[in-house]
Amino acid sequence: MRQKLLYLVCFQLLYFTLQAQTISDFIIIDQFGYLPDTKKIAILKDPQTGFDAAASYTPGQYMLVVNAITGEKVYRSSVSVWGNGITDASSGDKVWHFDFSEVTEPGTYFILDESNNLKSYDFIISYDVYNDILKQAMRTFFYQRAGYKKEAKYAGPEWADSASHIGPLQDKNCRSFFDKSNQDTEKKVSGGWYDAGDYNKYTNWTGNYIVEMMKAYLEKPGAWADDYNIPESGNGIPDILDETRWGIDHLLLMQQEDGSVLSIVGESHASPPSSATGPSYWGPPSTSATLNTAAAFAISSKVYRSINQVDYADTLLSRADKAWKWAEENPAVIFKNNDVAYNSVGLGAGNQEVDDYGRDMIKLEAACYLYEVTGEEKYKEYFDAHYQECHLMKWYWAYPFEALNQEVLLYYTTLENGTPAVQDDIKNIYKNAVINGSDNLAAYASMKDPYLAYIKDYTWGSNATKASQGNMYYDLISYHIDENSDDLARDAALSLLHYLHGVNPLNFVYLSNMYSHGAENGVNEFYHSWFSNNSPLWDRVGVSVYGPPPGFLTGGPNPYYDRDGCCPGNCGSSSNNSLCSSESISPPKDQPAQKSYKDFNTSWPLNSWSVTENSCGYQVNYIRLLSKFVTAGCDCNGEKNGSAYFDSCGICAGGSIARCE
Repeated sequence: MRQKLLYLVCFQLLYFTLQAQTISDFIIIDQFGYLPDTKKIAILKDPQTGFDAAASYTPGQYMLVVNAITGEKVYRSSVSVWGNGITDASSGDKVWHFDFSEVTEPGTYFILDESNNLKSYDFIISYDVYNDILKQAMRTFFYQRAGYKKEAKYAGPEWADSASHIGPLQDKNCRSFFDKSNQDTEKKVSGGWYDAGDYNKYTNWTGNYIVEMMKAYLEKPGAWADDYNIPESGNGIPDILDETRWGIDHLLLMQQEDGSVLSIVGESHASPPSSATGPSYWGPPSTSATLNTAAAFAISSKVYRSINQVDYADTLLSRADKAWKWAEENPAVIFKNNDVAYNSVGLGAGNQEVDDYGRDMIKLEAACYLYEVTGEEKYKEYFDAHYQECHLMKWYWAYPFEALNQEVLLYYTTLENGTPAVQDDIKNIYKNAVINGSDNLAAYASMKDPYLAYIKDYTWGSNATKASQGNMYYDLISYHIDENSDDLARDAALSLLHYLHGVNPLNFVYLSNMYSHGAENGVNEFYHSWFSNNSPLWDRVGVSVYGPPPGFLTGGPNPYYDRDGCCPGNCGSSSNNSLCSSESISPPKDQPAQKSYKDFNTSWPLNSWSVTENSCGYQVNYIRLLSKFVTAGCDCNGEKNGSAYFDSCGICAGGSIARCE
């Protein structure tokens, strides 16, 4: 809808031509659009199994690309059948492909099946097609800020809210979960982000988010603008770095005098967040939380030093060193929140603790970043002695569930004074694992998935897995692994992005409320304590007054979804039992993997969170992938800070033909 209000004059001229064409659910494109010089493939599907199996579609022999504003038929070509016409098990569909990569002129288009008189949603081809999408995705962290007032001028009047968790016994004077009545345990633990649909703040995961945002900035500083309409916008600092400070400053408060770092802050929940009045509680320090914080502080010190925030960088480096020393002296302090064995039931929701291998990998990460910013040999010696413990090196196999661990090794290969033999070893194994691995780049090259976004396993959070897989492919480019594979890696990474933007069996954008930003069919609701089921203001787009804000990535298809185990008859009361059958759960249940999704936010006992809940972890994976294809200030013609724009007839007008780099 970005340009559509501007198209009315041109559209009226074509009304009688276009009105007879029907939008088809089975002609599938990236609903935001495509960069001009990239591969562009529309998916044409005929469902065979799953909830839509009763429908049928056979495309014509030829498809067309039509300028949505002028009606000009700019390209025509034949379709190709995928897999010799077999039904793909993961999607339940028969599929054809229509390659229209030759269309590169910026503009607004749709795909037309002339023989069936069916069309796709409109989409844009432009050099700046993803710039606004990145802005909306990044802004979700502002909505997730704990303890910060969401003024209408930044949040929009729809999602304005007072600061949350700043009342008595909340984040400013938070007590120990294990000594709730003791005033002497009070600590200030303000700031940070609601982790997901719950408001709890988990140190391990917060540290990860900070590291990922730092890497996103370092990979492509030119992707990040200072105009995201957050309170810090316009201060001369890219807004991603302003936002990340909100998380870093929270971790600074979580670090104790001895260098250890508290593991969790459990928060109360309500809608809106400012109405949550229950007490907050902190959980004790752990080795994993402390090492994750050391890693986050170390890499952040590099970034903030690069923008001349020297004092802040020095503080972070000092704190990172202090955390490392505590973890060295306390290598196995473990704390599992919300766990019977640790008497911590009720503190947080998800368990943020890691196993022994996970703790080893976090220490490896901290050593890597600390070596880079200090040059101290002890960190290099530790890394060189332990890098082969990573599963990538043991198994000669790369996969998206360990993308972060794998990338720690790759990051080390960029260090000027790293050990050359170690760096070469990492690069060689990663190259073979990703390029030749049957579930990695080879799967894309052979079109193993008809939707061109193959992952081996669909689980809770599959959308994050898709983004991780895309980031793995792009790492071949970022870390200069094999320049001969760069073009294929770029296409493969983009295909994972296209999947999240609608190129999937549901023809569905997995971002919330993006109708004012180009989406036509996408997330209307998702599991979140703020945007809760039956909320008159924020439940569902088009039903409640506002629905949720734009840009949140949901969990994605989960073939393991099921309602709570108390169903159908043991949920505590007849009224609770009746909730078990309050709405259909197929989908997401009993579907092919890629169709195991439903646009719903129903809580217990239907437990929609395993399908639709957001997570800052999902979000940073997506943001990193998307940012690789964005240049801040790029106009539709490809000029950095150029003046080209889509005019009222959908033409990219003005500016030059310079390319953003």
